[in-house]
Order: sequence, then C-alpha cells, then structure tokens
Amino acid sequence: MFRSINPATGDEIATYPELTADEVEAKIARAVERFATWRFTPVADRTALLDRIATEFDARIEPMARMASMEMGKTLVSARAELQKCAAAFRYYAQNGEALLAPQPIAGANGEVHLLPLGPILAVMPWNFPYWQVIRFVAPTILAGNVGLLKHASIVQGVAGMIEETIIAAGAPDGLFQNLAIKSDKVGPLIADDRIAGVALTGSEGAGRSVAEAAGKALKKVVLELGGSDPFIVMPSADIDQAAKVAVIARIQNSGQSCVCAKRMIVHAEVYDAFAGKFIAGMLAAKAGDPMDASSEMGPLSSFEQLKTVLGQLEEAKAAGAKLVGGEALPSKGAYIGGGVLTGVPVDSALAHEEIFGPIAMLFKVADIDEAIRVANAIPFGLGSSVWTRDKGEEDRFIAGIEAGMTAINQMLASMPEAPFGGIKHSGHGRELGPWGLHEFMNIKSVLRPN
Repeated sequence: MFRSINPATGDEIATYPELTADEVEAKIARAVERFATWRFTPVADRTALLDRIATEFDARIEPMARMASMEMGKTLVSARAELQKCAAAFRYYAQNGEALLAPQPIAGANGEVHLLPLGPILAVMPWNFPYWQVIRFVAPTILAGNVGLLKHASIVQGVAGMIEETIIAAGAPDGLFQNLAIKSDKVGPLIADDRIAGVALTGSEGAGRSVAEAAGKALKKVVLELGGSDPFIVMPSADIDQAAKVAVIARIQNSGQSCVCAKRMIVHAEVYDAFAGKFIAGMLAAKAGDPMDASSEMGPLSSFEQLKTVLGQLEEAKAAGAKLVGGEALPSKGAYIGGGVLTGVPVDSALAHEEIFGPIAMLFKVADIDEAIRVANAIPFGLGSSVWTRDKGEEDRFIAGIEAGMTAINQMLASMPEAPFGGIKHSGHGRELGPWGLHEFMNIKSVLRPN
C-alpha cells in the first residue's frame, strides 16, 4: 500500500494499492505483445500520437499541476511550467521524429545506419520533477518504437496514475505505456526479466549502483542520472547583480530539490564580498509558503523525512566548523525550511562532496580561475555547471576544464527537449533528450551493401 501525504500539511491525500505479482506479470506480457506491433508502426503514426499526447497535457495542466503540488510540495506555478515543458517535449519529438529516425549514410562505405527499437524499457523515476522526469523518458520511447513501463516514486502515485491516464486518453494503444505501482524491492527481478530490454533511472547514487549492478548482471543497457552538486562560478568580469539574482533562483527552484540546482557558489575573491552580500540577502528573503499560493517562491520539502535529512546535514556542517545563515525549519505543520547559506565548509570535507536536496547553498572564495576549476571538480559528481564571465578566454577554459555533462554560460542551467541531458563521474552515464536520448535505447544497425 502507498500513502500519499501532503508535505504542506501532513495530511493524508489518498492510498494506492501495490500491484500483485500476477498483475505485474500481466502488464509485462501486455507490453511484450504491444511491442510486437508498435515496433513496425510507421513513424508518421508515432509522431501523430505524440502530438495528440501534447494536446492532452495542455488540456489537463491544472488538475495535474495540483496533484504534484499536493503530493510533493511543488509550487503550483512551477508545476504548471513543468507540464508545459512536458507538452513541448512531446511536440519536439513529434515535429522532428522523421528526421531523427531517418537512415544515415556511412561515410566511405556503401551502406547506411538504421535506428531500430529494442523492446520494453523500464523507467525508475524520482519525485522531484514527477512529470518532467517521466516524460523525457516516455516521449523518445514512443517515437523509437519501444514500449514503456514506469516504476515511479512511492510518494507520487497520484501523479503516476495521471500520466498513464493522459497518454491513454490521447489514443495510445493498450500496453504502450503502463504504470507499475510497485516498491523498490521489486525492481531487481524486473531488470533480470529477459523481456525487459533496457533500464532508465533517475535517482540517488546508491540507487544507481544497485540498478547498474542488476543491469550489468543481466547484460542490459542502462542510462543513469544520479544527481550532482553543481558549481555556480562567478568571475570579476561578470554582471554581479544579475549573477547574484539568478544564483538565488537557481538554488531555491523546486525548494532546492533539483539535480541541476546550483549548489556550490564558487566566487572570485575580487567580487566575493559584493556577490555574497547580495546572494545571502536574496536567499534569506526567499518566501517559503503554501505551494498553492502564487506568491510562494518555495513550497515545503517533499516529505518530513527529507526535511529531517537536510537538517541533519546542516548539523554535521556546523559541527565541522561551517557557519550557517538561515536554513532553519519553519514553524508550521508542513515540512518547510527557509533558504540558507553555508560558509567555511572545507573543500575536502564530506559535506562539500554531498548533494544537499534543499534550499541550502555552500559559498566558496577562490583566488583565480585555476582554483575555481579545481574546486568545481573536487567532488565525485559531474552533472551540470554554470559560469559567469564576460571574458571569452575564461569561457573557453571553463568549457574545456569543468568536469560536467552540461555547462551554462551567464545563465541558469536548465533542461530542454532539444539538448542532451546527463552527467559524468558519479552523476551517471548516458543521455536523455534530443537525438542522443532517443538513440540510447535503439539498435544502431549497420547495413552494408556491395560496391
């Protein structure tokens, strides 16, 4: 049984039954049966379906956004924006599907590369962007000619059900996309099942290790996005006012519960004081409140357990000598915490290497670009990064030197349907979105002909 708890109030919203073993088996069999026909469905029919799904998402934004706000605390404003981006992803693959799947000539040989589907793909997805994380898997899966099975996070079963309902309402054939209301201990056997062709996971480093191990034993393709502790680097040539303003937004988005939130502010000594003053003031001023209230910049954390985790990390930081401004649990029935900033965190400390999934930033002062790159890379993660400089030489050095899958220049990092999303090191491997995400779970087949 799954219990959906509103983190803004502590009230129970609903309960959802967990699937029985027989029900799971029936869904897998249905997926296999659907793949047998969907793999040969013309690309034009697949893209037409994707376009209809986008229309359904647009039509259902309000109830779907409210469900996300109630289940995991996302502000209603940000939930609506998330759903709009989901519709945009479906339309991106609908509009570009024919070109993305067209056979590609092999340079220097008489032949071409064909992109063919693999089979049922299992997605294990988190709660923080409960629609977007799923859709950036679902849209390319449908276009590729694969079929999808979703194991969503336990606390967003209402969202998971609404995704399935919306795709079915758009005319998706039975078995093309199915929600599996199961708990984490059931994932391993699914990965081992020969009928599952691949696995996509967005989650913690620990979950990634577990899924990668299971996929490795089964010799299956796996794409992992495992979070990060993204650097936000500010150099003397930057627009300091704009950098500080955007840094606050980049840290408090989704109440700080985003893999690509800017988490470590790395600032050149020449502009440190100017930036720090503006940034800390902005973090302390960020309003946490009812996620249904349009004036709230942050909702609660996703659960009371998550609040406990973040508060525990802050206590460890203070015990190690770091100084904390703000970052206190707010008096409320909900899982609220105010924005906060940690200074004096040793670069080589455990906390500096961890991901704080809440609106708490770490602030570091560096002497030059070499130290900035060194501090940025001194962690096991390598997902995203943001650099602020108007010096082209510095820009080039950051692009080449920062160990991350993504770098934003003079702006906040964000995902988009057209660009590859993913990281390196302990942030995982593989990519989602764009052509790269589409091709991850496809058979890239060489077809050779006589000269």
